[in-house]
Amino acid sequence: MRFLKYLLVGIFFGILMAKSEAFSWYRIQEMFRFQAFHMYGIIGTAVVLGAIGVFAIKKLGLRDIHGEPIVFCPKDRGFARYFIGGSLFGLGWALGGACPGPIVVTIGYGVLPMIIVFAFALVGTYVYGLVRNRLPH
Repeated sequence: MRFLKYLLVGIFFGILMAKSEAFSWYRIQEMFRFQAFHMYGIIGTAVVLGAIGVFAIKKLGLRDIHGEPIVFCPKDRGFARYFIGGSLFGLGWALGGACPGPIVVTIGYGVLPMIIVFAFALVGTYVYGLVRNRLPH
């Protein structure tokens, strides 16, 4: 029962992905080919709402559910690490046809070959966990 809230948030997120067509391989390909604004609108909305949320957290001094202050650490300004990481993420997104969020939604819609993409996302997460201590953070 203690994980019910996470399940409900996940279901809500899945419904949003489905209704906005953000899980659609065709919508994602349109975005990467610069043929439609649809996905850029969704991503842009998420960025703006995220920025407003971070601003509110900082301005109001909000705390997490345990009462601890929410702290944002400054990011390293190195170009190469973000370029390489972003390129790998984007390449996987373009080849797999989905970023990590909508993979499960796509499987739920019956696109069973996405199970392969899901499996490799898990493998990639596991490998990252193995080499994390050797990467520049």
